[in-house]
Amino acid sequence: MARYSGPSCKLCRREGVKLYLKGDRCYSDKCALARRPYAPGQHGHNKKKLTNYGVQLREKQKAKRIYGVLESQFRKYYEEADRLKGITGENLLRLLELRLDNVIFRLGFASSRAEARQLVRHGHFTVNGKKVNIPSYQVRVNDEIAVREKSRSSEKIKALMQVETNVPKWLTVDKENMVGRVVSLPQREDIDIPVNETLIVELYSK
Repeated sequence: MARYSGPSCKLCRREGVKLYLKGDRCYSDKCALARRPYAPGQHGHNKKKLTNYGVQLREKQKAKRIYGVLESQFRKYYEEADRLKGITGENLLRLLELRLDNVIFRLGFASSRAEARQLVRHGHFTVNGKKVNIPSYQVRVNDEIAVREKSRSSEKIKALMQVETNVPKWLTVDKENMVGRVVSLPQREDIDIPVNETLIVELYSK
């Protein structure tokens, strides 16, 4: 499957905000954006005033990069969000939040979405007792997400379970038993990402 494989820190520098793509590194003094708070490249120091289209495009790029999806997949999420009842922008973020790799990250079972995606692909998790290795799998309310029995002895998994995380209220987690559950749909106030979804809707509505 195609995916971005370049330096993650360049993406944060390009957007000018922390996208928290590298887990603990993003909170340390090793953060590239903290050390070089300007866009990458030869002309990174030269800030240009963005057009309305440019502002909208940057919001879309931030959302894509935070959740680790490419353009065609992101557009499909938007089209589905537009078909659903409610506010399209909020529907879009909700669909992205309900990706299995994001839920794994939100539960604290991985230090970043990229790590969560890798762990899912390697078959370390089950949904309602069945192994799922598709990062984009859409979880639903009342779904139970757990670490597979065969993976519970992994030192990496054990270490991740020891890290304290702030779990959003639409999820519950029992790290001792390595189990989490979706208790409700995420609301906009529960989604703490630096993105203005209204601008994304304006971009696609043209």
